Amino acid sequence: MLVSKLALCLFLLFKFAIGEDPYRFFDWTITYGDINPLGIKQQGILINGQFPGPDIYSQTNDNLIINVHNNLPDPFLISWNGVQQRKDSWQDGVHGTNCPIPPGKNFTYHLHLKDQIGSFFYFPSLAFHKAAGGFGAIRILSRPMIPVPFPDPAGDFTVLIGDWYKTDHKKLQARLDRGRRLPPPDGVLINGRGPNGASFTVDEGKTYRLRISNVGLESSLNIRIEGHLMTLVEIEGTHTMKNIYDSIDVHLGQSLSVLITANQPVKDYYIAVSTRFKRQLLTITAVLHYSSSKQPVSGTPPDGPTNIDYSLIQARTFMTNLTASGPRPNPQGSYHYGSIPVTRTIRLANSAEIVNGKKRYAVNSVSFIDPDTPLKLADYFKINGVFNLGGITDYPTDAAMHMDTAVMDSDYHAFVELVFENREYWLQSWHLDGYSMFVVGMDRGQWSTDNRTRYNLLDAVPRCTVQVYPQSWTAVYVALDSVGMWNLRSETWARRYLGQQFYLRVYTDSNSTRDELPMPENALLCGRVAGKLAHT
Repeated sequence: MLVSKLALCLFLLFKFAIGEDPYRFFDWTITYGDINPLGIKQQGILINGQFPGPDIYSQTNDNLIINVHNNLPDPFLISWNGVQQRKDSWQDGVHGTNCPIPPGKNFTYHLHLKDQIGSFFYFPSLAFHKAAGGFGAIRILSRPMIPVPFPDPAGDFTVLIGDWYKTDHKKLQARLDRGRRLPPPDGVLINGRGPNGASFTVDEGKTYRLRISNVGLESSLNIRIEGHLMTLVEIEGTHTMKNIYDSIDVHLGQSLSVLITANQPVKDYYIAVSTRFKRQLLTITAVLHYSSSKQPVSGTPPDGPTNIDYSLIQARTFMTNLTASGPRPNPQGSYHYGSIPVTRTIRLANSAEIVNGKKRYAVNSVSFIDPDTPLKLADYFKINGVFNLGGITDYPTDAAMHMDTAVMDSDYHAFVELVFENREYWLQSWHLDGYSMFVVGMDRGQWSTDNRTRYNLLDAVPRCTVQVYPQSWTAVYVALDSVGMWNLRSETWARRYLGQQFYLRVYTDSNSTRDELPMPENALLCGRVAGKLAHT
């Protein structure tokens, strides 16, 4: 033990001596434990005994070394929603890129927060673990010498919102496996707590930052604060124009930051969060507590919006602050995405059908089947028969749904237009691991090439998760500048579990580490590559 500690000290001394980016170390133990967020005791996933898990506080360019001990009786994986591992899908933490951590074993993730700032979260990505917890917030602060386009707030709060089931996550998974739909969620949580269980203390006259993430399973959510306005300042790592809202929709998998000022009469105020685009309205409240208040919350919480147009119009007002610096000391607008020629257009349509007597979901008529071997490992070791490269088309075919382990191939440095088409009556939310997508357009109806004339080619916000409204479309631009095998998925977790996902293989035949980092020395090997030697 003494030798290993000495070796670690020498390693760190060497790292700092050569000026490498700082390291932050985390040691997490994953267990089941009793939780009671909605008044009924149930089994939750805890990290170091906490539900939700601990916040990750970090800074641009940090190296995060996160040692995860799996003390569950089940395999386990953690993914990092929005944290871009440039040219390193080995750390992605989804089943297409990583072997699960076996029960009783550990795995150490190495995340390099290269040129990133902003608000994100982590979550368990296997099976239906996300319905039991295991999620937490990630905040990446700017380096001290980089100006931020607003004064330092007096406080910085994590606000994790999400719908929740009282039913055990394994029973929910079994229900899906039997081909049945999930019932509506039982409630909504704020920071893992039920009605008025979460409280945020503020001092009169001061301004605070709220980092809000929707970590739920099924529901878009709206958040508002009684008597207070919210100033939007950041979306998933991009400083935004400081527009003011009385409520904001946060869709599945999305994160953003707002500023609020405690400028109202001294008392306590409701923070209200409610479901959107659902037949059943669920509302949860927390408390904004003025530190000198002796008057608790009373009356009714503020109502939220009820129509789709409110959300669609609001989403179009989200714009990048082109005069602000990002993680580097240069304006965010220096990346002129609107003047880059598009090399490929990919249209993706979601669908739902009964296949072999069971409910399945698909993208372009292909319902994804999880492989017996992570796709990234099969690709690395050149194992045939694990996935079907080119098994998903670039456009909807209206063919009958079929099941396949489909991978879409793409060239490194391609500049792609992705159009998400939603022909259903339910809002969809889509996430692309490893990338930010410039949200250039969204509207009702069916997409056509004529819609390009209305694209925002100047100050669209790049984000990792985008919503597509019912019977609508959303268009994004993506520069495929990160080699790897990347998961593109529905953030509605039952849909993702039942096939509404695929993997995008961004490929180059170069073996240079400038293009893609090598397989980690500690990579777990399983399935058809179990027992092989890494780096062979």
